[in-house]
Amino acid sequence: MKLRLALISLLLTPLIALGNNEQPSQFVNIDQITRLDGIPWGMTQVDQEQLLATTLDGKLYRIWFNIGHVEPVTGLPAIARNGQGGLLDVAISPDFQQSSYLYFTYAKSVEEGYATTLARARLNGKQLENWQDLLVTTPASDSGHHFGSRITFDDKGHVFFGVGDRGERNNAQDPSNHAGSILRLKLDGSIPSDNPYVRHAHIRPEIWSYGHRNPQGLFYDKETHTLWESEHGPRGGDEINVIRPGANYGWPIVSFGKEYWAPIRVGEGTSKAGVNDPLKVYTPSIAPSALLRYQGSLFPDWRGSFLTTALAGQHLNRVVFKQDGTSEEFRYLRHLDERLRAIIELQDGSLVVSTDSGKLLRLTP
Repeated sequence: MKLRLALISLLLTPLIALGNNEQPSQFVNIDQITRLDGIPWGMTQVDQEQLLATTLDGKLYRIWFNIGHVEPVTGLPAIARNGQGGLLDVAISPDFQQSSYLYFTYAKSVEEGYATTLARARLNGKQLENWQDLLVTTPASDSGHHFGSRITFDDKGHVFFGVGDRGERNNAQDPSNHAGSILRLKLDGSIPSDNPYVRHAHIRPEIWSYGHRNPQGLFYDKETHTLWESEHGPRGGDEINVIRPGANYGWPIVSFGKEYWAPIRVGEGTSKAGVNDPLKVYTPSIAPSALLRYQGSLFPDWRGSFLTTALAGQHLNRVVFKQDGTSEEFRYLRHLDERLRAIIELQDGSLVVSTDSGKLLRLTP
């Protein structure tokens, strides 16, 4: 079923942006590819015609995005569906054409509770084979909060993924566990010898950065060799960060957000020596759920912009970072009245956005 809408409303009202009322220079068309039964949490393109999508309740689907045909993929392990946890992200390996490997993050049930886990398996038609858990993170918890977790790859044979603080704030400042961190492994799950803490006796060697609350956006820009991350703040204080190896991003000792129970700022302030400051802060929160830097040609005015889907904000957020350190922000798709969960860029430069109502929407000029 196809649903095509022109964003005429964007021509009639100013864009909601911080210090910017500019309007877009083009229409955006929205085609509904399909609607899944569940929350489509992660997506990845596998070839010129197909993409894969996970749903939070533990299903994986192969989707022909030009015709909307959907088939389930079998071979998944037991997935723990608990609060914000379930089957999370999916991404194809950089060597997918040779190896057929897909990478997943998911909530795994273990003796101590539920653990964010990085795994991989080979895709063989409609089936996954040779499932391997590469890292079961610690600490496990009975909490249903802050599992993370997006996956991205650099161009040097490494995989990155994020883990939230699991609802225990102090975890993020305790690098003897994985919670509240961005983690870096080799593609086979082994620990790179140049990880920043690989020789430290009391810090987990998989840690690339720490002090994160709940990172659900992660993107490695191969043009600039830069790792970018977006994360949920509490009440205000969502962030976009450039991720540096070994850096501390401050949660919960510094934050732009406030407590849920009172209008009191979390932590000791918004900045502190030894803590990396965010490049972008959203207050009030938009709840950023995925992140990419647009590098296609279909939307020429968007090239180089950062795109994030927003859950609470219910829009597609576009950010342009300027050389002077300032940024411009634009908001799209608010008329859909949908929680936007994930976004990927297809090889032709079009975009696919998923919604918590189960829709997969393809965006073209």
